Amino acid sequence: MEQTARVRLDKWLWAARFFKTRTLAAAAVAGGKVHVNGARVKPAHEVRIGDRLEITRDAERYQIVVRGLSAKRGAAGAAQQLYEETVASQETRARHAELRKLAALASPAPAKRPDKKSRRLIHRFKQGL
Repeated sequence: MEQTARVRLDKWLWAARFFKTRTLAAAAVAGGKVHVNGARVKPAHEVRIGDRLEITRDAERYQIVVRGLSAKRGAAGAAQQLYEETVASQETRARHAELRKLAALASPAPAKRPDKKSRRLIHRFKQGL
């Protein structure tokens, strides 16, 4: 983990492994999916230790505090040392994960794929014949 005085937000998000590429990180910041200390910022905004970040990625929302700075992407263990997720954020994400699991149980997948005859019946039903 390389310690530097200042790091661009998009580089830090990439190094902390919140996004797979810097381009995705920059697009998320520009699209308003990342807030620093409650304010919408640009990808070139400099991150400092102690900043509070709110990151929305797909259906998950993270609230973290920056604990370290790095402009290089390293191992996952080193990336986790760069931030600390708040307890409220962890509880909220766990609750949403449980709701997603329950929703998946409410509509189970079929036991097998439909065969040719079944597909024809499905198409006829959908087309209203």
